[in-house]
Amino acid sequence: MAQRVRAQWRRPLVCALALLAGCGSETQDGADDGVLTAATLGEQAVLSAAEYLAQAPYAEADEEYGDRISMQCRACHTFEKGGPNMIGPNLHGIFGRPAGAAPGYPYSAAFAGAEFVWTPRALDAWLMEPDRFLPGNAMAYPGLAGAGDRAALIASLLRQTSRGGRETE
Repeated sequence: MAQRVRAQWRRPLVCALALLAGCGSETQDGADDGVLTAATLGEQAVLSAAEYLAQAPYAEADEEYGDRISMQCRACHTFEKGGPNMIGPNLHGIFGRPAGAAPGYPYSAAFAGAEFVWTPRALDAWLMEPDRFLPGNAMAYPGLAGAGDRAALIASLLRQTSRGGRETE
């Protein structure tokens, strides 16, 4: 009886999975579905931390909340100038730095070959879906879905990783 029930569900399940497999990140004509990736970032303006922090959504971001979220990053990264690389690279000075360029860190091939600069816009897209933003990266991080959460975290990182540590440039 149990085998018959499993067999009855197998065909609909296989059909459903086949339909879902067709629901990828691209439309039928191969066009991007609007999700920002390292390949679609394009040219970006690089500003100082203070200039980014004066703009929405970072100017309105909850500083304490962002600092709490940043503790997740600290599990693998340091933020201080001259801090060591850990499981991940030191993030001091990340904004305005080309991807895969922290000194002394052994980047994955995906990051070593990436051709973008870290800005709040790039980090926001990365934090939303790291594997989709840069396929083949080795960072084991599932992403941060909420736009407000990402804005709070980015504002915190702008403050914590700028030249003066907690100070802005």
